[in-house]
Amino acid sequence: MSRSFISFLVTVGILLVVVRLTVFTVYESDRGIIARLGELKKDAQGKVTVYGPGLHWKLPLIDIVYLFDSRLNMTEVPSERIVTKEKEVLLVDLFVQWRITNFALFYNTTHGVSEEMVGRDRAEQLLRQNVKGVLHSEFGQRTLQNVVSEERRELIEKIRSRANENVKDYGMEVVDVRINRVEYPPEVNDKVFARMSSERLRVAVANRANGESKAAIIRADADRRARVMVAEAQKEAERIRGEGDSKAAEVYAESFNKSPEFYRFYRSLEAYRNVFQDKGDVMVLKPNSDFFKYFRNSGEKE
Repeated sequence: MSRSFISFLVTVGILLVVVRLTVFTVYESDRGIIARLGELKKDAQGKVTVYGPGLHWKLPLIDIVYLFDSRLNMTEVPSERIVTKEKEVLLVDLFVQWRITNFALFYNTTHGVSEEMVGRDRAEQLLRQNVKGVLHSEFGQRTLQNVVSEERRELIEKIRSRANENVKDYGMEVVDVRINRVEYPPEVNDKVFARMSSERLRVAVANRANGESKAAIIRADADRRARVMVAEAQKEAERIRGEGDSKAAEVYAESFNKSPEFYRFYRSLEAYRNVFQDKGDVMVLKPNSDFFKYFRNSGEKE
C-alpha cells in the first residue's frame, strides 16, 4: 500500500470526523436549538435560533445541539385520589395532549443535558403536577353528580384552560384533556354497593306500600260503587214491582167490577193451584166448606 493512498485514507477519516462534529440533522418532526458555551445561540434580533428540518452546521466541541419533538404529545396521569365537594373519594385517570410552543423557554425550564430528545421526563413531571393540582381544585368544588352529568364537558374544559395557563411559563401548551375513568376506590366499592342496595330496597318498599295503598283506595271505591249500583237497582226493582202490583190491583178491581162471580172463581182456582202444589199435601176440611163450593155446585148461588 503506497504512502499516498494511506494519506488519502487518513484525510478522508479526518474529514468524516470533522463532518460528524460539525453537521447535525433535524428530522421533520423535530426542532433544534444550539447551546454555545452554555448560552443559547441567537440571531441578529436577539431571538434564540430554532432549527427546522434539514442539515445544519455547528462548531465542534463548542456547540451542543438539543432536539425537541414538535408533534402533539400525550401524557397519562395515573390514578389520582380526588375528594369531591361531598367528601366522596374517587379514583380519576386522565391523559393530557400537549406540545412545545417555545423551545428556548422549554429548554431553560426542563434543563436538557444531551443531544437526544431532552427535557421530556421533566416536562411530563411538571405537567402532571400542574394537572393534578387543577384536578383537586376543580373536583373539590363539584359533587359526584356534577362530574358524571352534562357538566363534565365544562369541567374538562376548565381543567384544560387552567392547566394550560400554568404550563405557559414552561413553553408548553395543553391542547386537550380527557378523563378515562372515574370510580370509587376498591375499599369503598363494597360500602357503596351496600348503600345502593339498601337505597333500592327502601325505594322498592315505599313503592310497594304506595301501590297497596292505591289498591285499597281503588277496591274501596269499587265496593262503594257496587253497593250504590245494587241499592239503585233494588230501588228500581221495588218501584217496578210496586207499579206492577198497582197495575195488577187495578186489573183485579176492573175484572171484579165487570164479573164478580168469575173473579171469585178465578181466585179460587189460584188458591187451589197454590195449595195443591205438592202431591203429598194433606188438608182436613169439611166437604161442605166454602173452600170447595165450586167443586160442589160450580159456583151456583145458594
